[in-house]
Amino acid sequence: MRATERPRGSLPDARAPSATSGRAAARPTRALRGTLTWQVATVGQLIDETPAVRTIELQVPDWAGHRAGQHLDVRLTAEDGYTAERSYSIASAPGEPVAITVERLEDGEVSPYLTEELRVGDDLELRGPIGGYFVWDGQHDIGPLLLVAGGSGVVPLRSILRHRQRTGSTVPTRLLYSSRSLPDVIYRAELDRDNGGGVEVIYTLTRVQPPGWTGHSGRVGSAMLAEVAWPAGQDPLAFVCGPTPFVEAVAEALVGLGYPPQRVKTERFGATGTGVAGES
Repeated sequence: MRATERPRGSLPDARAPSATSGRAAARPTRALRGTLTWQVATVGQLIDETPAVRTIELQVPDWAGHRAGQHLDVRLTAEDGYTAERSYSIASAPGEPVAITVERLEDGEVSPYLTEELRVGDDLELRGPIGGYFVWDGQHDIGPLLLVAGGSGVVPLRSILRHRQRTGSTVPTRLLYSSRSLPDVIYRAELDRDNGGGVEVIYTLTRVQPPGWTGHSGRVGSAMLAEVAWPAGQDPLAFVCGPTPFVEAVAEALVGLGYPPQRVKTERFGATGTGVAGES
Protein backbone atom coordinates (compact mmCIF):
# COMPACT_ATOMS: atom_id res chain seq x y z
CA MET A 1 0.00 0.00 0.00
CA ARG A 2 1.40 3.37 -0.94
CA ALA A 3 -0.33 5.64 1.53
CA THR A 4 1.35 8.80 2.76
CA GLU A 5 4.01 7.50 5.13
CA ARG A 6 5.26 8.76 8.44
CA PRO A 7 9.00 8.35 8.92
CA ARG A 8 10.07 4.83 9.74
CA GLY A 9 9.76 4.03 13.42
CA SER A 10 7.02 6.59 14.05
CA LEU A 11 4.82 3.97 15.71
CA PRO A 12 7.20 2.75 18.41
CA ASP A 13 4.47 2.22 20.98
CA ALA A 14 2.04 0.36 18.77
CA ARG A 15 2.85 -3.05 20.23
CA ALA A 16 -0.29 -3.11 22.38
CA PRO A 17 -3.00 -1.34 20.35
CA SER A 18 -6.21 -0.38 22.06
CA ALA A 19 -9.34 -2.12 20.81
CA THR A 20 -11.36 0.92 21.83
CA SER A 21 -9.31 3.61 20.12
CA GLY A 22 -11.00 5.81 17.52
CA ARG A 23 -11.99 4.09 14.30
CA ALA A 24 -11.01 5.48 10.95
CA ALA A 25 -13.84 6.04 8.50
CA ALA A 26 -14.54 3.11 6.18
CA ARG A 27 -13.19 3.64 2.68
CA PRO A 28 -16.13 4.37 0.35
CA THR A 29 -14.86 1.85 -2.21
CA ARG A 30 -14.95 -0.88 0.44
CA ALA A 31 -18.39 -0.40 1.92
CA LEU A 32 -18.30 -3.86 3.42
CA ARG A 33 -15.77 -2.63 5.95
CA GLY A 34 -18.51 -0.59 7.58
CA THR A 35 -20.24 -3.79 8.71
CA LEU A 36 -17.13 -5.25 10.33
CA THR A 37 -15.89 -4.75 13.86
CA TRP A 38 -12.32 -4.20 14.95
CA GLN A 39 -11.08 -6.96 17.22
CA VAL A 40 -7.84 -7.85 18.98
CA ALA A 41 -5.79 -10.78 17.70
CA THR A 42 -2.71 -12.27 19.35
CA VAL A 43 0.43 -13.22 17.45
CA GLY A 44 0.83 -16.97 17.73
CA GLN A 45 3.76 -17.64 15.41
CA LEU A 46 6.26 -15.73 13.26
CA ILE A 47 7.91 -17.27 10.21
CA ASP A 48 10.62 -15.50 8.23
CA GLU A 49 9.98 -16.48 4.62
CA THR A 50 12.86 -14.42 3.16
CA PRO A 51 15.13 -11.76 4.69
CA ALA A 52 12.46 -9.14 3.87
CA VAL A 53 9.25 -11.14 4.24
CA ARG A 54 7.54 -12.50 7.34
CA THR A 55 4.40 -14.58 7.86
CA ILE A 56 2.40 -13.67 10.97
CA GLU A 57 0.03 -16.33 12.31
CA LEU A 58 -2.72 -14.86 14.45
CA GLN A 59 -5.05 -16.16 17.13
CA VAL A 60 -8.41 -14.49 16.55
CA PRO A 61 -11.03 -15.55 19.14
CA ASP A 62 -14.07 -14.22 17.25
CA TRP A 63 -12.98 -14.99 13.69
CA ALA A 64 -16.02 -15.86 11.57
CA GLY A 65 -14.01 -17.78 8.97
CA HIS A 66 -12.72 -16.69 5.58
CA ARG A 67 -12.63 -17.76 1.94
CA ALA A 68 -9.49 -18.41 -0.06
CA GLY A 69 -8.37 -15.11 -1.61
CA GLN A 70 -9.90 -12.69 0.89
CA HIS A 71 -8.02 -10.05 2.87
CA LEU A 72 -8.20 -8.17 6.18
CA ASP A 73 -7.31 -4.79 7.65
CA VAL A 74 -4.67 -4.25 10.34
CA ARG A 75 -4.61 -1.13 12.51
CA LEU A 76 -1.74 0.10 14.66
CA THR A 77 -2.25 2.86 17.22
CA ALA A 78 0.56 4.93 18.76
CA GLU A 79 0.43 6.43 22.24
CA ASP A 80 -0.29 9.88 20.79
CA GLY A 81 -3.45 8.51 19.15
CA TYR A 82 -2.08 8.38 15.61
CA THR A 83 -3.34 5.33 13.74
CA ALA A 84 -2.13 3.57 10.61
CA GLU A 85 -4.21 1.03 8.70
CA ARG A 86 -3.10 -1.40 6.03
CA SER A 87 -4.84 -4.18 4.12
CA TYR A 88 -3.20 -7.59 3.81
CA SER A 89 -4.22 -10.66 1.88
CA ILE A 90 -4.90 -13.70 4.03
CA ALA A 91 -2.18 -16.28 3.45
CA SER A 92 -3.84 -19.25 5.13
CA ALA A 93 -6.59 -21.53 3.86
CA PRO A 94 -10.10 -21.55 5.28
CA GLY A 95 -10.06 -23.62 8.45
CA GLU A 96 -6.43 -22.80 9.24
CA PRO A 97 -5.29 -20.18 11.76
CA VAL A 98 -5.48 -16.71 10.23
CA ALA A 99 -2.14 -15.65 8.77
CA ILE A 100 -0.82 -12.71 6.78
CA THR A 101 2.49 -12.36 5.00
CA VAL A 102 4.17 -8.94 5.03
CA GLU A 103 6.97 -7.66 2.82
CA ARG A 104 9.13 -4.99 4.44
CA LEU A 105 9.40 -1.63 2.69
CA GLU A 106 12.35 0.30 4.03
CA ASP A 107 10.49 3.63 3.83
CA GLY A 108 7.24 2.25 5.23
CA GLU A 109 5.75 3.04 8.62
CA VAL A 110 3.94 -0.27 9.19
CA SER A 111 5.82 -3.07 7.46
CA PRO A 112 9.15 -2.50 9.30
CA TYR A 113 7.32 -2.81 12.61
CA LEU A 114 5.48 -5.97 11.57
CA THR A 115 8.57 -7.65 10.12
CA GLU A 116 11.19 -6.58 12.68
CA GLU A 117 9.66 -5.58 16.00
CA LEU A 118 6.50 -7.65 16.39
CA ARG A 119 6.85 -10.59 18.79
CA VAL A 120 4.88 -13.74 19.62
CA GLY A 121 2.27 -12.80 22.22
CA ASP A 122 1.84 -9.24 20.96
CA ASP A 123 -1.63 -7.98 20.06
CA LEU A 124 -2.84 -6.53 16.76
CA GLU A 125 -6.15 -4.93 15.88
CA LEU A 126 -7.79 -6.32 12.78
CA ARG A 127 -11.10 -6.53 10.99
CA GLY A 128 -12.23 -8.93 8.31
CA PRO A 129 -12.51 -10.98 6.30
CA ILE A 130 -13.08 -8.62 3.36
CA GLY A 131 -13.79 -9.24 -0.30
CA GLY A 132 -16.01 -11.52 -2.35
CA TYR A 133 -14.67 -11.22 -5.89
CA PHE A 134 -11.11 -12.52 -5.75
CA VAL A 135 -12.03 -15.80 -4.08
CA TRP A 136 -11.92 -19.48 -5.02
CA ASP A 137 -14.17 -22.04 -3.37
CA GLY A 138 -13.57 -24.83 -5.88
CA GLN A 139 -17.02 -26.32 -5.48
CA HIS A 140 -18.57 -25.65 -8.87
CA ASP A 141 -15.68 -24.72 -11.15
CA ILE A 142 -14.12 -27.77 -12.79
CA GLY A 143 -12.02 -25.94 -15.38
CA PRO A 144 -8.24 -25.80 -14.86
CA LEU A 145 -6.89 -23.14 -12.55
CA LEU A 146 -4.24 -20.62 -13.58
CA LEU A 147 -2.56 -18.57 -10.85
CA VAL A 148 -0.18 -15.76 -11.83
CA ALA A 149 1.77 -13.94 -9.13
CA GLY A 150 4.14 -10.99 -9.17
CA GLY A 151 6.31 -10.78 -6.04
CA SER A 152 4.22 -10.74 -2.86
CA GLY A 153 1.12 -11.16 -5.02
CA VAL A 154 1.64 -14.85 -4.35
CA VAL A 155 0.11 -14.44 -0.87
CA PRO A 156 -3.63 -14.90 -1.70
CA LEU A 157 -2.72 -17.52 -4.30
CA ARG A 158 -1.02 -19.52 -1.56
CA SER A 159 -4.33 -19.47 0.30
CA ILE A 160 -6.03 -20.87 -2.81
CA LEU A 161 -3.39 -23.60 -3.20
CA ARG A 162 -3.69 -24.64 0.44
CA HIS A 163 -7.48 -24.67 0.19
CA ARG A 164 -7.25 -26.85 -2.90
CA GLN A 165 -5.06 -29.30 -1.00
CA ARG A 166 -7.19 -29.32 2.15
CA THR A 167 -10.41 -29.99 0.23
CA GLY A 168 -8.91 -32.76 -1.88
CA SER A 169 -9.63 -30.92 -5.12
CA THR A 170 -8.22 -32.49 -8.27
CA VAL A 171 -8.58 -29.37 -10.44
CA PRO A 172 -5.44 -29.14 -12.61
CA THR A 173 -3.52 -26.07 -11.43
CA ARG A 174 -0.57 -24.04 -12.65
CA LEU A 175 1.16 -21.28 -10.73
CA LEU A 176 3.35 -18.89 -12.70
CA TYR A 177 5.38 -16.90 -10.17
CA SER A 178 7.47 -13.90 -11.21
CA SER A 179 10.25 -13.08 -8.74
CA ARG A 180 13.43 -11.03 -8.81
CA SER A 181 15.54 -14.06 -7.87
CA LEU A 182 15.20 -17.49 -6.29
CA PRO A 183 16.08 -16.19 -2.79
CA ASP A 184 13.18 -13.72 -3.14
CA VAL A 185 10.63 -16.47 -3.78
CA ILE A 186 8.14 -16.46 -0.91
CA TYR A 187 7.04 -19.92 0.36
CA ARG A 188 9.65 -21.54 -1.89
CA ALA A 189 10.00 -24.78 0.11
CA GLU A 190 6.24 -25.15 0.33
CA LEU A 191 5.70 -24.42 -3.35
CA ASP A 192 8.39 -26.87 -4.39
CA ARG A 193 6.71 -29.57 -2.30
CA ASP A 194 3.43 -28.79 -4.09
CA ASN A 195 5.11 -29.34 -7.46
CA GLY A 196 3.05 -32.46 -8.06
CA GLY A 197 -0.39 -33.79 -7.24
CA GLY A 198 -1.95 -31.83 -10.06
CA VAL A 199 -0.13 -28.57 -9.23
CA GLU A 200 2.62 -27.28 -11.50
CA VAL A 201 4.76 -24.42 -10.19
CA ILE A 202 6.67 -22.37 -12.75
CA TYR A 203 9.12 -19.62 -11.80
CA THR A 204 10.36 -16.76 -13.93
CA LEU A 205 13.29 -14.78 -12.54
CA THR A 206 13.42 -11.16 -13.66
CA ARG A 207 16.78 -9.94 -12.32
CA VAL A 208 19.16 -12.68 -11.18
CA GLN A 209 19.31 -16.27 -12.39
CA PRO A 210 21.54 -18.85 -10.69
CA PRO A 211 24.25 -20.64 -12.68
CA GLY A 212 22.75 -23.34 -14.84
CA TRP A 213 19.23 -21.94 -14.60
CA THR A 214 17.04 -23.53 -17.28
CA GLY A 215 13.73 -22.03 -16.25
CA HIS A 216 12.05 -18.89 -17.49
CA SER A 217 13.71 -15.49 -17.24
CA GLY A 218 12.33 -11.99 -17.64
CA ARG A 219 8.93 -10.45 -17.17
CA VAL A 220 5.66 -12.22 -17.80
CA GLY A 221 4.31 -11.32 -21.23
CA SER A 222 2.18 -12.66 -24.04
CA ALA A 223 4.84 -15.06 -25.33
CA MET A 224 5.45 -16.62 -21.92
CA LEU A 225 1.74 -16.91 -21.19
CA ALA A 226 1.13 -18.53 -24.58
CA GLU A 227 3.60 -21.20 -23.50
CA VAL A 228 2.56 -21.61 -19.88
CA ALA A 229 -1.16 -20.78 -19.60
CA TRP A 230 -3.93 -23.30 -20.13
CA PRO A 231 -5.49 -23.05 -23.60
CA ALA A 232 -8.57 -20.85 -23.55
CA GLY A 233 -10.60 -23.69 -25.04
CA GLN A 234 -10.31 -25.60 -21.75
CA ASP A 235 -12.33 -22.86 -19.98
CA PRO A 236 -9.65 -22.06 -17.38
CA LEU A 237 -10.18 -19.72 -14.46
CA ALA A 238 -7.32 -17.28 -13.86
CA PHE A 239 -6.33 -15.38 -10.73
CA VAL A 240 -3.70 -12.66 -11.14
CA CYS A 241 -2.18 -10.73 -8.23
CA GLY A 242 0.75 -8.34 -8.00
CA PRO A 243 1.73 -4.72 -8.62
CA THR A 244 -0.72 -2.76 -10.76
CA PRO A 245 1.37 -2.68 -13.99
CA PHE A 246 2.05 -6.42 -13.71
CA VAL A 247 -1.61 -7.27 -13.22
CA GLU A 248 -2.79 -5.06 -16.06
CA ALA A 249 -0.23 -6.51 -18.48
CA VAL A 250 -1.01 -10.12 -17.57
CA ALA A 251 -4.78 -9.64 -17.71
CA GLU A 252 -4.54 -7.96 -21.10
CA ALA A 253 -2.32 -10.75 -22.42
CA LEU A 254 -4.69 -13.46 -21.19
CA VAL A 255 -7.67 -11.78 -22.84
CA GLY A 256 -5.58 -11.55 -25.99
CA LEU A 257 -5.07 -15.32 -25.79
CA GLY A 258 -8.82 -15.83 -25.77
CA TYR A 259 -9.63 -15.83 -22.06
CA PRO A 260 -13.05 -14.26 -21.43
CA PRO A 261 -12.56 -11.17 -19.21
CA GLN A 262 -14.96 -12.60 -16.62
CA ARG A 263 -12.64 -15.62 -16.27
CA VAL A 264 -9.66 -13.44 -15.33
CA LYS A 265 -9.90 -12.30 -11.71
CA THR A 266 -7.42 -9.65 -10.62
CA GLU A 267 -6.17 -8.16 -7.37
CA ARG A 268 -3.53 -5.47 -7.39
CA PHE A 269 -1.49 -3.36 -5.03
CA GLY A 270 0.52 -0.21 -5.47
CA ALA A 271 -0.17 3.44 -6.13
CA THR A 272 -3.49 2.77 -7.87
CA GLY A 273 -4.24 -0.64 -6.42
CA THR A 274 -6.11 -1.80 -3.34
CA GLY A 275 -3.09 -2.29 -1.11
CA VAL A 276 -3.65 -5.98 -0.43
CA ALA A 277 -1.23 -8.90 -0.83
CA GLY A 278 1.93 -8.49 1.23
CA GLU A 279 3.30 -4.96 1.11
CA SER A 280 2.86 -1.92 3.33
